[in-house]
Amino acid sequence: MSVTLSTGRRVAAVVLGTAVVLAGATAPAVAHPPGTGSGTLSVTAQRLVLEPTAQGYVGILDVTVTNGTPTAAGFYSLTFLEPAGASDARMVVEDACVPQGVVGLRQVVNCGTGGVELAPGASSTHSVRFQVWTTPRDYPMVVGDSWIGVVPDGDQEPVHSVPFTTLFRSTKGQLSKPRPYVQATQTDVALTAGAVTLDRLPDGSLQGRMPVTVRYGNDAPSSDLKVDALLPAGVVVDHTEPEDVPGSWHAFIVPGGRFMPGEVRTFDVILTAPAGTPAGVLGTASYTAGSRYQVSLTDVDPADDTTSFTVTAG
Repeated sequence: MSVTLSTGRRVAAVVLGTAVVLAGATAPAVAHPPGTGSGTLSVTAQRLVLEPTAQGYVGILDVTVTNGTPTAAGFYSLTFLEPAGASDARMVVEDACVPQGVVGLRQVVNCGTGGVELAPGASSTHSVRFQVWTTPRDYPMVVGDSWIGVVPDGDQEPVHSVPFTTLFRSTKGQLSKPRPYVQATQTDVALTAGAVTLDRLPDGSLQGRMPVTVRYGNDAPSSDLKVDALLPAGVVVDHTEPEDVPGSWHAFIVPGGRFMPGEVRTFDVILTAPAGTPAGVLGTASYTAGSRYQVSLTDVDPADDTTSFTVTAG
């Protein structure tokens, strides 16, 4: 699978188990030297202030792009290093955003700007929304070392970039004397499920509903959780209820998207087996949950990532 960025660059995405790895040019580890932007496209940005909400922190970074060239400039994009891993970055008005690589646990992301054309000397302001899925604290926090740059149409790297600082406002409304924000680097997934009996349907096939409970214990970056299923012969995952993404016989995505730290979800997995399956115990099965992200992360306790159960045909 590949995707085309606003710059015309193509980046290959390869799925490996429960992790998604993006292949492409190596992302810069630090901001490009800001320089002056003289004679080219340039960008300016203020600090990003994240406000506490019921689902982590949310804030908007406003950036201004100025055309310092003697000709009109169009179809430029913005590339940035996010303030925290899996910050759910998106443009407020304009185009889509695509990850391009990872620095540590933080993604380098490219966002389109809707094909805005700038006359020589003209400027345009764009807004990027970030959501950091961590528990709001009663003290302010700070993250440095993020940057944002402008990428001309047809280029792969920013021609000009600037650093920006991210402040997390406390639940008491404070921004002063912030502490460093430190994101978890290991996931903390726990999964439980009980035995399931598949009931025989009028056509002779079998179907069973089993509740599954998943807990995500911390704020390690994650897009969502995938569960791999080892099932007795003939038994497959049909779907989940509620359903975000259809099951694929031997795997499913935990519905509901990204987890907050400590969040627990219970949902149903619907298993089926074909007509002719004999009655009785079909065997022992297991589910193993794992985080999907741009890089593979280890879990603090892999033992509770997996749960085993018995499948019986009625």
